[in-house]
Amino acid sequence: MERRQIIVVGGGLAGTATALGLASAGFDTLLLAPPAPDDRRTSAILGRSLAFLAELGVVDALGDRQAPLAVMRIVDDLGRLFRAPTVEFRAAEIGLSAFGINALNADLAEALGRCAATLGRLEIRSAAARGLTLSPDRAIVTLDDGAAIGADLVVAADGRRSPMREAAGIGSRQWRYPQTALVTNIAHSRDHASVSTEFHTRTGPFTQVPLPGRASSLVWVEDPKLADLYVDLRPEKLSETIAEKMHWILGEVTIDGPLARYPLGGSRVDRFTAERFALVGEAAHAFPPIGAQGLNLGLRDAEALIRLVSESRDDPGSRLALRRYEAARRGDVLSRTAGVDLLNRSLLVDFLPGQVARSSVLAAMGLVGPLRQFAMREGLVPGAGLVGLPRSVRKWMGGHEAAGDPVEQQGHGHD
Repeated sequence: MERRQIIVVGGGLAGTATALGLASAGFDTLLLAPPAPDDRRTSAILGRSLAFLAELGVVDALGDRQAPLAVMRIVDDLGRLFRAPTVEFRAAEIGLSAFGINALNADLAEALGRCAATLGRLEIRSAAARGLTLSPDRAIVTLDDGAAIGADLVVAADGRRSPMREAAGIGSRQWRYPQTALVTNIAHSRDHASVSTEFHTRTGPFTQVPLPGRASSLVWVEDPKLADLYVDLRPEKLSETIAEKMHWILGEVTIDGPLARYPLGGSRVDRFTAERFALVGEAAHAFPPIGAQGLNLGLRDAEALIRLVSESRDDPGSRLALRRYEAARRGDVLSRTAGVDLLNRSLLVDFLPGQVARSSVLAAMGLVGPLRQFAMREGLVPGAGLVGLPRSVRKWMGGHEAAGDPVEQQGHGHD
């Protein structure tokens, strides 16, 4: 039987990044990546996730096919009695040139592939995994052609409906929201100036995120019945509707590509590991496209797994390494899941005390600098709100020393 140290199942962005990182760390790695459909969506990569990709060479491989995110603006467009003030989060306020980047998923996949092609310890096969057997001494993956491959560790990154997760006996809880996400890319007549704007509307967030040039990606959360109507609009009318919903801040708008729609929902697993088995990305947690959390969490999964199995190099699938991975990821995933869920649901309710509380929080963010800076650091790197951003993050995000950074004042980092 063929044998490898680690098998990664799933050739999406999180799976490929995990395999690339494991091979870069010196592990003999096999990536099972069946051909994926074309993906016109985009991903905003922030904080530690960006530093992780940069260290693998992916950001350099992207070249100019990325746009920096220097300012993130929240606009209350609910039309309710208590209207929160507009809040702007500026990366410069915490000593960074940008919070991260936004890029087409297709360009990210191509950059990951270019980096992977240079690694001798990484083999990529287009075969699909059809079966999984786990035991204390090894894991066995069966391919669609009937071949079986043994490994010290199997990493499943095969999506929110993960067949490998099911084969490992790990349960998950799925839920749906009464919303649909409309996703497209747009060109516009005015420069976005590296500013991302999130309009909070009665049906959910309506978010514009910069792309290179005078272009942006759009995630528009809408009532499902209205979403069906918008999909059928003529391109000229749809462009005008989008410009109006953005209050013409970017001028005239032109649709650049199809308008895709996705039912909004999420999922959470009972556990992240089994015997010689670990979950990363959407196989472990699925989010609605709100707050740029989905892929960033998947990349943080990858970074943590690589770091911890590297500390157990003789046996990367050991119970100790996997217990440590479980402990390292559970808090981050649970807190981000709860945060995204609370934000989304807060926009859907007309309960007056809830409106007041939400408006008060945003007002405090806008008025109180230390609170706003705490939120920005915590959003980029979990746990950095009070102790400051790690040097690795500042290095890859154009960072410079910010006044009052307790990490630098103490003369050490927490990478």
